[in-house]
Amino acid sequence: MRVRIGIDLGGTKIEGIALDAQGQTLARLRQPTPRENYAGTVATIAEVVRRVEDALSAEIRAGLAERPTVGIGIPGSPSPQTGLIRNGNSTWLNGQNLGKDVAAAIGRPVRLANDANCLAVSEATDGAGRDAKVVFAVIIGTGVGGGITINKQLLEGHTGIGGEWGHIPLPWIRQDEFPGPQCWCGRYGCLETWLAGPSLSADHQRHTGRMLKAQEITAAADAGEPDAVASLERYEDRMARAFAAIMNVLDPDVFVLGGGMSNCQRLYANVPKLLLRYVFSDFVDTPIRQAVHGDSSGVRGAAWLWPMTAEEEAEHRG
Repeated sequence: MRVRIGIDLGGTKIEGIALDAQGQTLARLRQPTPRENYAGTVATIAEVVRRVEDALSAEIRAGLAERPTVGIGIPGSPSPQTGLIRNGNSTWLNGQNLGKDVAAAIGRPVRLANDANCLAVSEATDGAGRDAKVVFAVIIGTGVGGGITINKQLLEGHTGIGGEWGHIPLPWIRQDEFPGPQCWCGRYGCLETWLAGPSLSADHQRHTGRMLKAQEITAAADAGEPDAVASLERYEDRMARAFAAIMNVLDPDVFVLGGGMSNCQRLYANVPKLLLRYVFSDFVDTPIRQAVHGDSSGVRGAAWLWPMTAEEEAEHRG
């Protein structure tokens, strides 16, 4: 038996999960993240790994062919040149060699990936993209990120920033949108400034003078409130433009949505209808699906950073 452990390193919690070869959860737990404390973060990850292993049944531990593999999903990403973490909003990780330090703490290699990449791996392996060759998965929550898998394998790119969808500018920007809100990265008009949940709230306030949370705008639109409907129609058109730009380059088989805004059900009906306005094709039938594993996709994808063996693939197909 092979067991994979996934760690989701969040700003407020560190979650660990153990999966068997079929993707069934064998153990799971959470610990608070020691914010602004790098050494404490490494120690807590090591403790979560140990406690997840301890929670496995005696029968499972006896049947293990090897110690469980460990994958970690993080905000930001490791540089393939230096191994140091960069672009993380958990800023105490930036500039640190997290992979090397955790590997030393637990006594085995680890694999690290951006949390949006973990979403993509999870949903391509046994989620909304399991039947697709090319999956483009996006997190649309308090921030915006993306990840790409091809044949269930993560495509990180030469510099390790493959799928950084949140930091491309809004395509086909209009005069009343230019130059766009300023992003935390220092540039203007990044997709994160238009499609994140707080960005929807900010856009609604700019047009109405009223500040509502994203879920409140969605609920009001569902009830037919005209200003909320207008805000979501602007949001949907911007999402369609953003997806069309990806289609014109990558042409994935499916888009998978995770994060808080993925719960807005009208996106799945309305955005596909808008794509043909912008995609350089005579037809568009690319599905947009909600992540099957929801909030668990990140931690599951971290576990799946160690891909299936040929024997496991055969077992899944059988």
